[in-house]
Amino acid sequence: MKLLHVIATPRGSKSNTLPISSAFLDALRAQRTDLEVEVLDLPTAALPEMMEPEVGTKALLVAGGTVDVAHVPTWPRIVALIDQFLSADAYLVTAPMWNFGIPYHLKHWIDCIIQPGYLFRYNELGYPEPLVHDKRMVCITSRGGDYSPEGPMGQFDVQEPYLRAIFGFVGITNLEFVNAQPMDITPEMRAVAVEAAMGAARDLGSRHDWTTPTPVAG
Repeated sequence: MKLLHVIATPRGSKSNTLPISSAFLDALRAQRTDLEVEVLDLPTAALPEMMEPEVGTKALLVAGGTVDVAHVPTWPRIVALIDQFLSADAYLVTAPMWNFGIPYHLKHWIDCIIQPGYLFRYNELGYPEPLVHDKRMVCITSRGGDYSPEGPMGQFDVQEPYLRAIFGFVGITNLEFVNAQPMDITPEMRAVAVEAAMGAARDLGSRHDWTTPTPVAG
């Protein structure tokens, strides 16, 4: 099984999120001895800019046009990112919460790969259809506060709803979260949050459904 680990934190060894992702991967390796992990470190990746003509090309593709590489020389790099994404069987996204949402590195990558004709298409009635099938995703996050849905800060969580929406749009509905929170209130609360998230990550990686084919939603 090939897993693409998308890292959206620039903090390296100081990251709050990466150790929890490591706990998940260690547990998963014990389940899947065939696990192959490819790392995409977004803060150090040379992602193409999404300006004109790249954004204009997306509109062109929606209208059924084709890409002129001479006019959009960055397009092969975008296609390479899409191919890297599609070649994986599963995904791990390591993303701290920034300003209620996701780091800009992660948004940049999403804007590169979510392209019509590659990850989704429009049918003859003009409705979008996902093109990514039989994949699963785990998102591991860390948050300074507690953004649990039942709490007073839950309304400010833009991170999880957005990731569920954008990847669900292209067909990834088997998506699970481990949220380490709150991390910045008191040392005692942080310790409890880390312990809980580590346990949840290990439990998720140890689940036996990783040894069976990914269920198809619907």
